[in-house]
Amino acid sequence: MRITVDHDLCDGLGQCALVAPEVFELDDDERLMVAPDPAPGLAPRVAAAARACPVRAITVEGA
Repeated sequence: MRITVDHDLCDGLGQCALVAPEVFELDDDERLMVAPDPAPGLAPRVAAAARACPVRAITVEGA
Protein backbone atom coordinates (compact mmCIF):
# COMPACT_ATOMS: atom_id res chain seq x y z
CA MET A 1 0.00 0.00 0.00
CA ARG A 2 1.36 3.42 -0.96
CA ILE A 3 0.11 6.49 0.91
CA THR A 4 0.80 9.95 -0.48
CA VAL A 5 0.00 13.22 1.27
CA ASP A 6 -0.24 16.52 -0.57
CA HIS A 7 1.11 18.76 2.17
CA ASP A 8 0.12 21.86 0.20
CA LEU A 9 -3.53 20.77 0.53
CA CYS A 10 -3.41 19.32 4.04
CA ASP A 11 -4.91 21.73 6.55
CA GLY A 12 -3.92 19.76 9.67
CA LEU A 13 -7.44 19.06 10.92
CA GLY A 14 -6.47 15.46 11.72
CA GLN A 15 -9.61 13.66 10.58
CA CYS A 16 -7.39 10.93 9.18
CA ALA A 17 -5.66 10.52 12.54
CA LEU A 18 -9.03 10.04 14.22
CA VAL A 19 -9.91 7.22 11.82
CA ALA A 20 -6.51 5.49 11.64
CA PRO A 21 -4.25 6.71 14.47
CA GLU A 22 -1.90 3.74 13.90
CA VAL A 23 -0.99 5.22 10.53
CA PHE A 24 -1.59 8.99 10.69
CA GLU A 25 -0.61 11.57 13.28
CA LEU A 26 0.02 15.29 13.42
CA ASP A 27 3.36 16.55 14.67
CA ASP A 28 3.76 19.59 16.92
CA ASP A 29 3.51 21.87 13.89
CA GLU A 30 0.29 20.15 12.72
CA ARG A 31 2.11 18.56 9.79
CA LEU A 32 0.74 15.16 8.89
CA MET A 33 3.07 12.23 9.51
CA VAL A 34 2.46 8.80 7.98
CA ALA A 35 3.77 5.60 9.53
CA PRO A 36 6.21 3.75 7.28
CA ASP A 37 4.98 0.38 5.98
CA PRO A 38 1.56 0.12 7.65
CA ALA A 39 0.29 -3.43 8.09
CA PRO A 40 -1.76 -4.70 5.14
CA GLY A 41 -4.64 -5.41 7.53
CA LEU A 42 -5.00 -1.67 8.07
CA ALA A 43 -5.84 -1.01 4.41
CA PRO A 44 -9.60 -0.55 5.01
CA ARG A 45 -8.95 1.97 7.79
CA VAL A 46 -6.36 3.81 5.70
CA ALA A 47 -8.86 4.05 2.83
CA ALA A 48 -11.52 5.33 5.25
CA ALA A 49 -9.08 7.88 6.62
CA ALA A 50 -8.35 9.15 3.12
CA ARG A 51 -12.10 9.52 2.49
CA ALA A 52 -12.46 11.40 5.79
CA CYS A 53 -10.00 14.08 4.66
CA PRO A 54 -12.09 17.18 3.95
CA VAL A 55 -9.58 18.55 1.42
CA ARG A 56 -8.69 15.19 -0.19
CA ALA A 57 -4.99 15.56 0.58
CA ILE A 58 -4.42 11.80 0.98
CA THR A 59 -4.05 9.35 -1.88
CA VAL A 60 -3.90 5.61 -1.27
CA GLU A 61 -2.77 3.10 -3.88
CA GLY A 62 -3.02 -0.63 -3.44
CA ALA A 63 -5.49 -0.54 -0.54
